[in-house]
Amino acid sequence: MLEKVYGFDGKNEKLIEKVVDDENLVLNHMILVKGTGLPEHFSNSNVYMIITKGIMSLQLGEQELQKYQERQIINIPYNVKMRVNNDDDEVLEFFVVKSPNPKDYGEK
Repeated sequence: MLEKVYGFDGKNEKLIEKVVDDENLVLNHMILVKGTGLPEHFSNSNVYMIITKGIMSLQLGEQELQKYQERQIINIPYNVKMRVNNDDDEVLEFFVVKSPNPKDYGEK
């Protein structure tokens, strides 16, 4: 078998899970219910956030808070301060692709 197959959860409660962590990238799957979010942090690689459900409230650096919705992909450069929250009623579900893998960032 040449391919690798990965799975991810499908809950309607807060969830942060690493789906893939290999030599090419890190892929996380996240679910945030209303009023939950991620701790403020800096992007540790080139990041793509792919929203599959709900509305994401996102503040980058000193910019004003922006809202993004399902079927949108947000690209965030390396070393940007970010705050990610779900301020809306609908469950927010999204995937985070980090490439290159943060452990290798700057080594290439």
